Amino acid sequence: MPDTKKFIENLSGAGKCIGVLTSGGDAQGMNAAVRAVVRMGIYVGAKVYFIHEGYQGMVDGGDNIKEASWESVSSMLQVGGTVIGSARCKDFRTHEGRLRAALNLVQRGITNLCVIGGDGSLTGANLFREEWSGLLDELVQSGEISEEASQIHSALHIVGMVGSIDNDFCGTDMTIGTDSALHRIIEVVDAIMTTAQSHQRTFVLEVMGRHCGYLALVSALACGADWVLIPEMPPKDGWEEQMCYKLSENRADKKRLNIIIVAEGAIDQSNKPITTELIKDLVVRCLGFDTRVTILGHVQRGGTPSAFDRILASRMGVEAVLALLEASPGTPACVVSLCGNQAVRVPLMECVQMTQEVQKAMDEKRFEEAVRLRGRSFENNLNTYKLLSHRKIDSELPHSSFNVAVLNVGAPAAGMNAAVRSAVRVGITEGHTMFAVSDGFEGFYKGQIKEIKWGDVGGWTGQGGSLLGTKRTLPAKHIDKIAEQMRIHNINALLVIGGFEAYLGLMELQAARSKHAELCVPMVMVPATVSNNIPGSDLSIGADTALNAITDTCDRIKQSASGTKRRVFIIETMGGYCGYLATVGGLAAGADAAYIYEEPFDIRELQSNVEHLTEKMKTSIQRGLVLRNENCSENYTTDFIYQLYNEEGKGVFDCRKNVLGHMQQGGAPSPFDRNFGTKIAAKAMQWISKKLKEFYREGRVFANTEDSACLLGMRRRALVFQPVIQLKDETDFVHRIPKEQWWLRLRPLMKILAKYKTSYDVSDSGQLEHIVRLRAKDISAI
Repeated sequence: MPDTKKFIENLSGAGKCIGVLTSGGDAQGMNAAVRAVVRMGIYVGAKVYFIHEGYQGMVDGGDNIKEASWESVSSMLQVGGTVIGSARCKDFRTHEGRLRAALNLVQRGITNLCVIGGDGSLTGANLFREEWSGLLDELVQSGEISEEASQIHSALHIVGMVGSIDNDFCGTDMTIGTDSALHRIIEVVDAIMTTAQSHQRTFVLEVMGRHCGYLALVSALACGADWVLIPEMPPKDGWEEQMCYKLSENRADKKRLNIIIVAEGAIDQSNKPITTELIKDLVVRCLGFDTRVTILGHVQRGGTPSAFDRILASRMGVEAVLALLEASPGTPACVVSLCGNQAVRVPLMECVQMTQEVQKAMDEKRFEEAVRLRGRSFENNLNTYKLLSHRKIDSELPHSSFNVAVLNVGAPAAGMNAAVRSAVRVGITEGHTMFAVSDGFEGFYKGQIKEIKWGDVGGWTGQGGSLLGTKRTLPAKHIDKIAEQMRIHNINALLVIGGFEAYLGLMELQAARSKHAELCVPMVMVPATVSNNIPGSDLSIGADTALNAITDTCDRIKQSASGTKRRVFIIETMGGYCGYLATVGGLAAGADAAYIYEEPFDIRELQSNVEHLTEKMKTSIQRGLVLRNENCSENYTTDFIYQLYNEEGKGVFDCRKNVLGHMQQGGAPSPFDRNFGTKIAAKAMQWISKKLKEFYREGRVFANTEDSACLLGMRRRALVFQPVIQLKDETDFVHRIPKEQWWLRLRPLMKILAKYKTSYDVSDSGQLEHIVRLRAKDISAI
């Protein structure tokens, strides 16, 4: 990180004009990106123009290129697709078309372009940039622009954001729209599962992805599909028999349904397409199962963007404007991308070349290399799928003679069951005997421990809450009984999935090792809590589902006031003392303010927020949204804030309040939480296997080192095992939160997008990273 801090206040966009366009296929979240570019651009003093209908609008000019105002992007955050329109443009592919586009931009002084689209759109933008000075010379010669105008507008700067539901672009972990498309797929799969279960049917689902199997792969992981077919991994010869054997084996195991997911570009080893009809015929012919085909089609592109896509697009939009402000004539065109949970900039053409290399590798049947080129996220998903999908017969399993117990601790969180399923199946694959403990540490000391087998966790990924049962009880008071149960069942390792109580519990177990040799076994904790308040991890299982619940509810609440007079909503969120849900939910829902414990506020700030909203409501904006974390202040309660806004807003707006409560904890887990839970628990089990071998001495397991009781967390870009004892100094135990929290850096973003003047540290931005470096460094990541 640079020594000198860099702040947004020192960056000025005065005199600059930015054009924003969406091009190619639409994707949910594009509007959030457009909104962020417009508001950040205006915030730094630049003029921002909408370029309607993509490159077609740039070529046609006229009313297609319009100046944007702050209000013109109000209420578009929650809308799917792209409000400014997108079109596939033949004219821009011709030199003549690009010449007309250059003229239209120069006439309006636009020399900064923010392009939101797929690799085709971004390649076109780069070609335009390379030709720019030549195009201006032609325009000067034909007398359409003056020599002076050509000098002033001599350099064109381009920043790209990838909007594509396929996630087919190298250089970023996630493209805008992918998470929302997964939401649509999983909603459909969950609905199909209930009908398939009723009739004992097999369903073959086709999902989008002509050249990329990401959607098929991740949705297969997220719903526990029986078989998946993707272009990057054509099945080996003889796959037909293998697949039919797997389906019939699952039926014999009392499973009433089968799900097969096929990417539309799925191929076999000789590059021949594998269609849904072909699979249906195969299943009917070989097994006689009642089989149905569902093609999801454009449903996947539709609907409102998920919380993840709104946040991703908002962060990328702000980062894109910063990149344009900092660009010099020699700066290469870059793409704002996501790595772990960080926004980074990567050279556009490096990404495009690598994306094209993937296709080339697939055409030449170098499939393993194609998977590697897709990047770490894709590779890890594929490896996890392989690990979980093919059940080995007992004779193939390594026999370890180790017993591993899994338990849930703390409040329920969506995704816990996906993590348990993954842990159980990976454990069995590694040769261990797996035990499930019911009701957390309470069930542990009462002896509610029983063996759990492969088939017992079938269908668990999509279930909300905790099927094992979970309690907040801590182990310290019952340590003797817990040690006795460890001895009775000969438990050699522990996997604890839960929230802050799980973290405290692991510390208590470790502290009791000196008295109880039974506790000297490898222990690992996987964070699962909606509050996202666990030290040592940027994210926890369940937080994404809760964010989506908050975002959906805020959308509905805002809509409830449409057509009525001006209204402000005060909404209380969960989280204990941790303001993650209020802050990130606020960013995703387009809130005007979010009050949290970590950022103390006083009556003066409340007063200025009310005045700010009053000013805003005098314009065309009709609705305001204020989020409040449940424990942000002892005295400034939700009622107090509601009454204050009501009183001060008299004559301008009226107020309503909502306490969201336990709906934030319920519901089916989001695709992200299913996937995150599955991958993180699989990694935890592999660590346990490694530690069991390491600590096996003279016929028993004895682990008494600091690094044998760990928390597995996501840190910036990687999944890291950290000894819980070392996390003590990072924890505020009184308020049950980490002392430093990464998401606090997102707060200025929310304020800027709500039109507040604020200080924003942008020191993290600005380093252009190269793709190759990006991959080598992050090999161990998620």
